[in-house]
Amino acid sequence: MAFESLTDKLSGVFKKIRGQSKLTEKNMEEMLREIRVALLESDVNFKVVKSFIADVKEKAIGQDVYNKVNPSQMIVKIVHDEIQDLLGDEQEGIQYEKPLTVIMMVGLQGTGKTTTAGKLGYYFQNKENKKVLVAACDIYRPGAIDQLRAVASNAGIGFYEEGDKVDPVKIAIHAKEKASKEGYDVLIVDTAGRLQIDEALMDELKRINHEIHPKEVLLLVDAAAGQDAVNVANAFNKELRLTGVILSRLDGDARGGAALSIKYLTGLPIKFAGVGERVNELEMFYPDRMADRILGMGDVVTLVEKAKEAIDEKQAEKDARKMMEGEFTLEDMLRQMKQVQKIGSLGAIAKLIPGMPKITDEQQEKAKQEMKVFEAIINSMTPYERRHPEILRYSHKNRIAKGSGYTNADVNRVLRKFEQSKQMMKQMKQYQKSGRFPPGGLGGLGGF
Repeated sequence: MAFESLTDKLSGVFKKIRGQSKLTEKNMEEMLREIRVALLESDVNFKVVKSFIADVKEKAIGQDVYNKVNPSQMIVKIVHDEIQDLLGDEQEGIQYEKPLTVIMMVGLQGTGKTTTAGKLGYYFQNKENKKVLVAACDIYRPGAIDQLRAVASNAGIGFYEEGDKVDPVKIAIHAKEKASKEGYDVLIVDTAGRLQIDEALMDELKRINHEIHPKEVLLLVDAAAGQDAVNVANAFNKELRLTGVILSRLDGDARGGAALSIKYLTGLPIKFAGVGERVNELEMFYPDRMADRILGMGDVVTLVEKAKEAIDEKQAEKDARKMMEGEFTLEDMLRQMKQVQKIGSLGAIAKLIPGMPKITDEQQEKAKQEMKVFEAIINSMTPYERRHPEILRYSHKNRIAKGSGYTNADVNRVLRKFEQSKQMMKQMKQYQKSGRFPPGGLGGLGGF
């Protein structure tokens, strides 16, 4: 995530505060100085940082944090609220308009605008139950029309284009006419970008804006753009009266300064965030949830929402009952692994769970490879063997190993993990009945 470095630094600051018996002016100043440095190193605008530190200090004094027995929780709460305030008081979604909502996508070249147009269409169609058409109005960038066609096909949404010889303004007008005539709920107009803002670009965008009267004009900003994002947003907003911002590549290793600066300095709400390359990896932006993530508090609500989308609830309940009874099979285990993969990468899931330790890229890659081994080996078994692995003898394992491309040792490892999981589930059921957990918490069950 873009805020990973900031999260680590703030966690270190709060850890120091928790070690203090009480908060004094001296350690308060030290804490604020470290927070200031952490924000500046994350490329947050200096004016934003100055205001942020002043507000935290004022509220800490106003709420009489000094001399409290345990001030750290109150400080964390104040910092959380101030970060949320920077990101926006509350989530601001799309303002729909009947019978047709027109959305105009603008931004500089290279920010991922065309890909995001497809993700946005996928979001509206699959989460908001809207019929979506996307229009190709970037006639200048080589391959832009073909790229949008492929993105629209992948997203399962309607696509409109007139080639690269027609005036983009006319394409936008015709697309709106088609969308109205054919009963679409949402029209997304993908416009051209430039490597930098110029008069020709703005003139074209203003003409499109004037002709199709979009309900939403959304600026796509790369999360890696840092403080430059604010200048870009102000320039576009001056000419087009933007209604919001979409942050792309928030899953990358950017420092995150754009997200923490743009709302405060432009007044524009962040409406969506791209959190991955897949078509379904665009999230509605919730300031409170993002503040939780930045402070290492996880984001359980988003995790539950992702799980609901990816997992068959009835099947999950059935599997849970079987697991608690120790009756689940290798087929069940494989299905659950695939469902977890649908939610997202192991690292992305871990970041949404409060208190979960950071998972390194190396650990993620190892887990990914492990999943591949499990899947190949289980798929090389017969249906009966998956349901009754206890029948497997050396000859069976040898055949499965050859069929999967792995070794007998790998087959034994999969079976051993499966048996350990069954045993742990039985233990969990016993602990559930007794109302107590094993020594060391869930870690006492072998780190399951």
